[in-house]
Amino acid sequence: MGKAVGRAALVLTGGGARAAYQVGVLMAIRTIRGRRPGNPFPILCGTSAGGINAAALAVHSANFDHAVLQVARIWRNFHVDQVYRVDPLALFGSGLRWGAAVFSGWAIRQTPRSLLDNSPLRALLARVLDYTAIDRAIKAGYLHAISVTASGYSSGESLAFFEGSIDIEPWRRAHRMGVRARLGVDHLMATSALPLVFPAVKINREFFGDGSMRQLAPVSPAIHLGADRVLVIGAGRVAEEGRQRADGYPSPAQIAGHALSSIFLDTLAVDLERLERINDVVGALSAEQREASGIGLRPIETLVISPSQRIDTIAARHRQEVPPLLRAVLRGVGAMRRDGSTLLSYLLFEPGFTRALMDLGYADAMARRDEVAAFLRL
Repeated sequence: MGKAVGRAALVLTGGGARAAYQVGVLMAIRTIRGRRPGNPFPILCGTSAGGINAAALAVHSANFDHAVLQVARIWRNFHVDQVYRVDPLALFGSGLRWGAAVFSGWAIRQTPRSLLDNSPLRALLARVLDYTAIDRAIKAGYLHAISVTASGYSSGESLAFFEGSIDIEPWRRAHRMGVRARLGVDHLMATSALPLVFPAVKINREFFGDGSMRQLAPVSPAIHLGADRVLVIGAGRVAEEGRQRADGYPSPAQIAGHALSSIFLDTLAVDLERLERINDVVGALSAEQREASGIGLRPIETLVISPSQRIDTIAARHRQEVPPLLRAVLRGVGAMRRDGSTLLSYLLFEPGFTRALMDLGYADAMARRDEVAAFLRL
């Protein structure tokens, strides 16, 4: 007998410009599926830049092939000025505001909102995505649910804003909850608001930032939305290399890159380990035994695809693509050095870098073609 079909979910994690890797994996899935109609992932869950990718797939979920091509076209031709302002007025203005806050904040009683102005990204998302198409796709049966996760700065809770079938119930767990919403630009701006780098976004009564912050269980929304099997596409290596020799004091960019990697990578690895342990326990019992014991859990099939190479190393090879003025700013904090390239990898929205990540994602997924085909029940 073949494996049960069940309902498949696609989980896309965060990582700024690193999310281009996810698009390469999606291109490989498109190749492996061939010209089959429909949408292989009726449940889409995304966080940070992965949330934007998930929303784009949801908007075009009536035709997965077309959806992937549309997302790939944008990522292949990205430039930083489509995501955040790099003109002299914006960069110097930000520097002046932060300097004033540090040296005279006691007098002016004002604090800057972010290091970078990402209003170009808001304009892009408003222009290229028709958010009303999500509801139409759900009613037509192409999509069961989509969620994007953001972190509340006041409550400290991780909120999965979801739009989906009427039978899906909101949920609440410790420090995390699922809230039904009509998704739009504000939700995508909130989920991708890198802490300190991009401004927080107010939704209803609270300001929200990047969904990877305090996201204790990145796979959880997919399960709450009804997934029986989950494909997770990461934007960084789940298991990085061990300790390395350090010859000098870490630069601000190195410290910031380490902090961002902790936010984006560590919780995913822990959640996957926890899910594996639960699967081991639940899988040892039959459905009848679980029901008799009152165990409301079920085995969840998972497939994880993450970069086979260090993305910060790839970013270092493309650092000269950064616009000159921004390059000067990043050089000042050490992001143009090799040990600061982790921070650079989150901000390097330039075609040379994004295309390199897409190529890597495509190669990594094709190397696991049989596993992907089995997961998709082809």
